[in-house]
Amino acid sequence: MNAKPALGRGLGSLIPQKKTLTEQVIPEARREILDVPVEQIRENPRQPRLHFSPSDLEDLINSIKEHGIMQPLVVTRAGDGYELIAGERRLRASRTLGLKTVPAIVRDATEQQKLELALIENIQRQDLNAVEEAIAYKALIDEFQLTQEDVAKRVGKSRSNVANILRLLELPQEMLDALKGGEITKSHARTLLAEPDLVKRQQLFERILQGGVTVREAEARVSGPKRVPTAGSHAAKDPNVAAHEKRLRDVLRTKVDIQEKNGVGKISIAFYSREELLDLLDRLAEK
Repeated sequence: MNAKPALGRGLGSLIPQKKTLTEQVIPEARREILDVPVEQIRENPRQPRLHFSPSDLEDLINSIKEHGIMQPLVVTRAGDGYELIAGERRLRASRTLGLKTVPAIVRDATEQQKLELALIENIQRQDLNAVEEAIAYKALIDEFQLTQEDVAKRVGKSRSNVANILRLLELPQEMLDALKGGEITKSHARTLLAEPDLVKRQQLFERILQGGVTVREAEARVSGPKRVPTAGSHAAKDPNVAAHEKRLRDVLRTKVDIQEKNGVGKISIAFYSREELLDLLDRLAEK
């Protein structure tokens, strides 16, 4: 039996190798790849991704020039042509290059499956911004009567993660536009949601846009429970314990305090909003 090539000193055993979208949704025996005319493929009207980076597309164009299309598109038959399910960037790049045909797998798909498959592919590639992801989840819930739990199972996320993303749509359009445009981060958006006073929320938003407020500073300005310093946090700490704290901080992305004596102690993990608590629970559950 041939061994799989190593990914470097045990890296393959540490990082589970995810199946591609094609491997997940289409059994191997049914993966017949056809050369489909580009002119016969129309875009997926349920494509959740609305923004395509010109620089990323240029990189893909150069890659296809050099190596060809490494992963086939997924399409479904529509009238006398085809409708795209997954692979819009590859299709756009192929059109730019003037390719006549592209490799594609043809499969049947309902309207719900078209949205799900396009959403899954974009999530796997981390191509969606938070607002696009939230809108797609909402479409699955509103149009196809799915629950948050149903959506979570279909896209491989936890229910709380889906709930947190959906909550972003409670922000006013101005803040959603800033999030889509990268003017504020998802952490900033969650902090804004945690501010119940709408006037203070708007003021905080404007300060964030000015660039002088970090996420932690924004959290400190939110009305509600304030951060309480951990007792003994200023005392000199054993270098080994400090190293363990740093390791946990890097994983959990928040303040961690370890109190240890003779091998016994406690770990304190800080969070500053309900949303941050849910994110922490998600990350801990995935470990």
